[in-house]
Amino acid sequence: MTTVERAQVFLLPDLGEGLSEAEIVEWRVAVGDVVTVDQTVVEVETAKAVVDVPCPYAGRVVALHGAAGEVRPVGQPLITVAPLDGDGPDDREPAGHATYREEERAGSGNVLIGYGTGHGGAGRRRRRPRLAVAPEPEAGTPASSGAGSTPATAQGADRTTPDAAPTPSAAGDAAPDGRTAPLVISPIVRRLARERGVDLATLRGTGPGGVIRRADVEAATAAPVARLAAVPDAPQAHVGLAPAGEGDVVIPLTGIRKVIADKLSRSRREIPEVTIWVDVDATGLLETRAAINAATPDAPVSVLALMARICLSGLRKYPQLNAHVDTEGQRIVQSAGVHLGIAAQTDRGLLVPVLRDAQRLTTRELAVALAETTAAARAGTLPPARLTGGTFTLNNYGVFGVDGSTPIINHPEAALLGVGRIVDKPWVVDGQLAVRKVTQLSLTFDHRVCDGGVAGGFLRHVADCVEQPALLVANV
Repeated sequence: MTTVERAQVFLLPDLGEGLSEAEIVEWRVAVGDVVTVDQTVVEVETAKAVVDVPCPYAGRVVALHGAAGEVRPVGQPLITVAPLDGDGPDDREPAGHATYREEERAGSGNVLIGYGTGHGGAGRRRRRPRLAVAPEPEAGTPASSGAGSTPATAQGADRTTPDAAPTPSAAGDAAPDGRTAPLVISPIVRRLARERGVDLATLRGTGPGGVIRRADVEAATAAPVARLAAVPDAPQAHVGLAPAGEGDVVIPLTGIRKVIADKLSRSRREIPEVTIWVDVDATGLLETRAAINAATPDAPVSVLALMARICLSGLRKYPQLNAHVDTEGQRIVQSAGVHLGIAAQTDRGLLVPVLRDAQRLTTRELAVALAETTAAARAGTLPPARLTGGTFTLNNYGVFGVDGSTPIINHPEAALLGVGRIVDKPWVVDGQLAVRKVTQLSLTFDHRVCDGGVAGGFLRHVADCVEQPALLVANV
């Protein structure tokens, strides 16, 4: 058995709850490098975080499945590692493999067939791996049949390989409607085109030999007029859409931005949300915070930590808001613990890291956990598991200098409390006009889990604790 036949294929693992794919940010190794067990081989970006992925195998890298910027589905090959057995005749690379390696580095998106999709595939796959698709010639260069190359069609591919992907027709083959069949090799490109409604037959590939790549599909989506003009039957009503001009900035809706858009759209589509608000005098809260920090300056407590403590008190009294609606089971599930989400603005977008079982933490522990968690979220070092599973969210949008908001609920949670900026305002105290520290609190809630009485009771409890922090003692 050759070294390559005994190679182990590492599949992209499940990196977190609900994640089905990840985008390759940067390879940390190259073909030919020697890796050790648990060595980081690639940095990927999921919808929730940037993650370093270690490889569970040791040996020499013989293939990298995907280029930087390419999205890989969970469970698909990520890297192939062969054992280090020496350099004998049986350890030579199969014909065409070196060419494939160069193409992988170029990021053409071609799919290597025959390496399998299971970690232990050697037991059922003992044949020499084959390339279902040979590297395409450069545009304008006639195809050659040099030694070591395989045909451009899948005629030589092992049809019994379970993970074999469909291969494109050769350039010039006619599609059923008479048009030239598009050269598409990557199933990811086909799926992306299908999701975005792009007719692949209308695109001109920029990859080697005219292969259509992911960037071509994204460019077609970003320039709707150019794409519609290429379709003879395009409705005239759409011709007036403005194309992307030279000065326009086109930002693909991918990665975390796409997930944020999808999640917010789903929340607005599924949740009948209502927002209520109240202005409160936060002078007492700020005085309490100052007294705590004066007593223990080495462990300061933030206003956000105090608001978190007040929310936890409110959720203990009104557990209906610490819940989610199970639409499939037609039921409301109230969570036993409060998994508190904290909205944090980062360079990658708005993230909501979660403090699990926050009700078990003291106020000081909350302050430490909040500081560490938000810092890690902004640095992109939080694991995906820390960005899912929240049951209630606290959003301090006052840091942006705004008074109020009607935020969208973080699906599938049932409620979100927003805190506006704290500013000096005239306020009546004991019948006298005074200048006080005033803020606006807003509660957005899912009307399916409770009615206005419960929501109003929760918000009034929070407001009373802000104005009279001593009330918290009764619930500790």
